[in-house]
Amino acid sequence: MEYRTLGRTGVKVSPLCLGAMMFGGWGNTDHEDCARIIGRALDEGINFIDTADVYSNGESEEIVGEALAALGPSRREDIVLATKVHGSMGPGPNRQGNSRRWVLAECEASLRRLRTDYIDLYQVHRPDPATDMEDTLSALSDLVHAGKIRYFGSSTFPAWMLVEAHWASERRGLERLSTEQPPYSMLVRGIEADLLPVCQRYGMGVLTWSPLAGGWLSGRFGTGRDNTSRRASRLPDRYNLEDPANQAKLAAVDRLAQLAGKAGYSLPEMAVAFVLTHPAVTSAIIGPRTMEQLTGVLKAADIRLEDAILDEVDQVVPPGQDLNPADHGWAPPWVSEARQRRRPA
Repeated sequence: MEYRTLGRTGVKVSPLCLGAMMFGGWGNTDHEDCARIIGRALDEGINFIDTADVYSNGESEEIVGEALAALGPSRREDIVLATKVHGSMGPGPNRQGNSRRWVLAECEASLRRLRTDYIDLYQVHRPDPATDMEDTLSALSDLVHAGKIRYFGSSTFPAWMLVEAHWASERRGLERLSTEQPPYSMLVRGIEADLLPVCQRYGMGVLTWSPLAGGWLSGRFGTGRDNTSRRASRLPDRYNLEDPANQAKLAAVDRLAQLAGKAGYSLPEMAVAFVLTHPAVTSAIIGPRTMEQLTGVLKAADIRLEDAILDEVDQVVPPGQDLNPADHGWAPPWVSEARQRRRPA
């Protein structure tokens, strides 16, 4: 497998990153089966694993920790292990967010669940407008200096916020964001307009989530099909086919499936290969629930899509556009909350 450098860190990672979101209560509850999937991924050359504290309320981290512990400390040293902080991890207003208080406390909890002395990449899962960016960066810098984490990054941050973070780090002499983890697929291309160029400008590694667009590009969706998935049962509004934006997505899926078949690829293979084509992207996160789902996309790392195919994809979904704005992954409260756009009476 061809390895890529993660931004300016000098760390080499596989173009496929094993996402562990579906390990645990949100997907596969069989810990031994999850361990087998992890082992197969490592055997295939994947050296990058991404999880988060909030996935199945810590169970995903525990599964990954169990699997890596069973492989022994020498194998752990070969793995670039990433996790995240931000989401709610229990009752109370302070068991979530990006405050120094929570970042420091939850890092210790993730270390325990992962059974490791250090986290290679610690990511802030979403923006937190209530917390000063410099406060979060300061806490993360302290974790680097303490040896608890090696690098830190962000996930689903808007481009302007990344610029603000880099300016704050320079101004305060803090460690800086090394990576960003945004949503990106053939159906969700909004980050091509500004976020990916910003990441390139600041030398950030990019590991993208949902290259199969939440299952839309899994090969199971299409006209005349059941069009259901586990994620659809949890987020029904995102898969409502009465929504005109989702109707446009369904039509695009049909055209992309035909294009993949004509090129000799499965739709999931072409979808992951498309994401890896962009020069700003370091790795695409694949989140299998089963061994079959893992093996179904492994070949994508070796596929080089021809310009003619990419040109046809551009005709289906124009560059820099999301067919459904809800797929962007994070809506700023000053847009989603009406009270923040209106003066009080």
